[in-house]
Amino acid sequence: MNLHVWWDRPADGPWNMAADELLAAESTVRDACCVRVYGWRGTSVSLGGFQSVAAARAERSIAGVPLVRRPSGGGAIVHGSDLTYAAAVPKSHPWGGSPRLLYDALHGAMRLALADHGVVAALWTPDVAGAAARHDDPFFCFDRRSSGDLVLPADADHGGDAKIMGSAQRRLAAAVMQHGSLLLERNRGVPGEASHPGLRELTRNRLSPADARPLAERWLRVVADSLAMKLVAEEGPFAPEALVRERARRFADCRWTGRR
Repeated sequence: MNLHVWWDRPADGPWNMAADELLAAESTVRDACCVRVYGWRGTSVSLGGFQSVAAARAERSIAGVPLVRRPSGGGAIVHGSDLTYAAAVPKSHPWGGSPRLLYDALHGAMRLALADHGVVAALWTPDVAGAAARHDDPFFCFDRRSSGDLVLPADADHGGDAKIMGSAQRRLAAAVMQHGSLLLERNRGVPGEASHPGLRELTRNRLSPADARPLAERWLRVVADSLAMKLVAEEGPFAPEALVRERARRFADCRWTGRR
């Protein structure tokens, strides 16, 4: 089986979400694991599929920032200083039958890729007693902790474990789609609680946004090797512009954004 990878140019929220939905369909056509790695055109916020738009509008730290609703779950992510990916596998794939395996495989591979760059990260394990006592998740993804999130252990500078990578899934009729974000550096386009330290700050400049491409390439090589897949780097953008633009209309529609 192949692992098909596209490296897409930065785009706005509706465009990126539309392309990701099309990626899920492509994985079933190819009967393969498909990954799209991309950036964002300026600072944007993607809202988890089940989050309230009223809660987003109440967050003063992101007032005026373009907002899009993801089809996947999880907390809100401030994009523009992160590396974002979408991965999709057909349900017939070993990772499609057990979505937890997909989550752990992609995060575990990034842990190994970071280790190659001298950064020691860990997969977060919840305190069962503490988790049971929580009822409300924080609004922002990087304030949340879920089993398998990638964190840098506590040190004198940032106290508790600092989350650097989180992902969320959506199960479709024939495929499983996963969104994920690796925080490269603090986003200067938003203030206060919306701006979280990234790899640049947490590694004291050992890793910067300039290292994102080689880091991601190593990550994808580890992912492919884990299931003895052939890594296929596709040329050009993932999907034809007209096709993505048509699908993007739904994600730009206020009825989609305000559906919850």
